[in-house]
Amino acid sequence: MASSHLVTYDPRFRTLGQGNVALKQIASGMLWTEGPVYMPQGNYYLWSDIPNDKVYQWAEGMGVRVFDHDPRNSNGHTLDQEGRLISCEHRGRQVTRREHDGTTKVLVDSYDGKRLNSPNDVVVKSDGSIWFSDPSYGILTDYEGKRSEQEQAACYVFRLDPETGDLRIVADDFVKPNGLAFSPDESLLYVSDTGMSHDPNGPHHIRVFDVSETGELLNSRVFADIEVGLSDGFRLDVDGNVWTSCGSGVQVFSPEGDMLGEILVPEVVSNLCFGGPKRNQLLITATTSVYMTYVGATGCY
Repeated sequence: MASSHLVTYDPRFRTLGQGNVALKQIASGMLWTEGPVYMPQGNYYLWSDIPNDKVYQWAEGMGVRVFDHDPRNSNGHTLDQEGRLISCEHRGRQVTRREHDGTTKVLVDSYDGKRLNSPNDVVVKSDGSIWFSDPSYGILTDYEGKRSEQEQAACYVFRLDPETGDLRIVADDFVKPNGLAFSPDESLLYVSDTGMSHDPNGPHHIRVFDVSETGELLNSRVFADIEVGLSDGFRLDVDGNVWTSCGSGVQVFSPEGDMLGEILVPEVVSNLCFGGPKRNQLLITATTSVYMTYVGATGCY
């Protein structure tokens, strides 16, 4: 049975889309949903509603509830190797870690003596290093943060060693660095540039880098142009396919950059994550709502 929310461009997508499963809306009534993350220790999901300054929780059979009433306009979230929640805060202009006792630790809020712009999205490498993007979205207006002067000379991608506190710039030539994710073997780092959000001639693509053994990014090249909307956030599956947000829903690209297919969503998608015990659930944050579906892929958390 064909599903109306799936569009196939390449035969390989037929094993990735799940044609007999519906796209289900699990939450609505929000302003701009973002930063989804799956919490395997409790089998539940979290996401941010940035303008409303809330983090929500959803689990099958439990429904939706507020998880954090004052997350300082947090955006992206991920987990470290100990299952602790790492968050990017627009209003706080910092990256934080939620400890197992529920307290929050600030991991970094400045570089070279100047405040960060507004950390946006984050991923943790297997060596414990924390990689995050720092565009200016959260300081441009009060809507998703607090209007403030930009102190950094540009919008960077950073690498943080949480043990030593060492923070270094790994990419300095983005207009608006946004979503980022490693390939399954961590030899590649994908980073989106959503500069077209404030400049019609700005970039709207995902770039990919080789990752050196010493943590440097090498051999930058464009992986895929996003023709409808922007690649705000994305994830990879265990086969290296890239599942990215866009204006029409979720687009899926092969490791070679071929568009395989789309999951059509009735609202502009900001981000997504894989979850569930089999890592075959796809949670999609889309403007005012959050959607869930099953896929034929196994996702990387």
